[in-house]
Amino acid sequence: FKPYRSQLTLIFFLAIMLVAYYFHPNSSALTAQHTDKLELSQLTWVEVRSLIKRGKTSIIIPTAGIEQNGPHVILGKHGHIVRHTALAIAQQLGDVLVAPIIETVPQGDINPPTGHMNFSGTISIPETVYELILEHTARSFISHGFKTIIFLGDSGGNQTGQKRVAKKLTDEWQGSGTRVLHISNYYSLNGQKNWLRANGYTDRQIGTHAGIRDTSELLFVLPKGVRNHYLSLDRNYYREPTGSNGEPSLASREIGAIMLQLKVESAVQQIRMLMTT
Repeated sequence: FKPYRSQLTLIFFLAIMLVAYYFHPNSSALTAQHTDKLELSQLTWVEVRSLIKRGKTSIIIPTAGIEQNGPHVILGKHGHIVRHTALAIAQQLGDVLVAPIIETVPQGDINPPTGHMNFSGTISIPETVYELILEHTARSFISHGFKTIIFLGDSGGNQTGQKRVAKKLTDEWQGSGTRVLHISNYYSLNGQKNWLRANGYTDRQIGTHAGIRDTSELLFVLPKGVRNHYLSLDRNYYREPTGSNGEPSLASREIGAIMLQLKVESAVQQIRMLMTT
């Protein structure tokens, strides 16, 4: 038996090495089947690694917010809308994944409350904290092999922070082939107001918060997120601010489909332009 002891030891050692190699995170033995899923939260780490190797090296980081939207629209409006548009943008671009939505964003001071913080349910964080969340989310993805980070903000208060972080990281990684993009046209140059004006709606009817546009978008994406019995309320009847303006009673799913498409088209055009410059 003794002459074979060294051989058995060698075989046992090789078997252990083979098992260790098979289950090592960098082992090619861990392979992923093809998947059409685009949302990071719906994928395994092996699937994400496989998608990156196949060329999906861009990722959208959507930002939203938990904020008041009048008595007729739920607090999570932005999240539902930006999930819909981010997926539509990713599908059109073809090589893009979608990160989980960042919903805690600046919404005003907490004590004393300002802005949306004057209304129950709103969540607000300091601008510096928001920017750190954006920055380290981007850094996480770059460390995994993503090359292009795309900030997509569905709320006005998200835009400044996204722009600042995108510039900071782009400057830091200049020459490395890595890019961080702030897609401003999605929110500010999407053509929604022009379309509504061209179709007979006044600026007073359109409003700036929880009016025709926002309400119509949510009616399309999540109809149950709109409290229809509040749509036509007489705001002069209430002795407290409602948190919205414009005439949301004029909103419709049909308008919502157009508003969403305008957002998607403007974002896709800007992303393609920035990725070729």
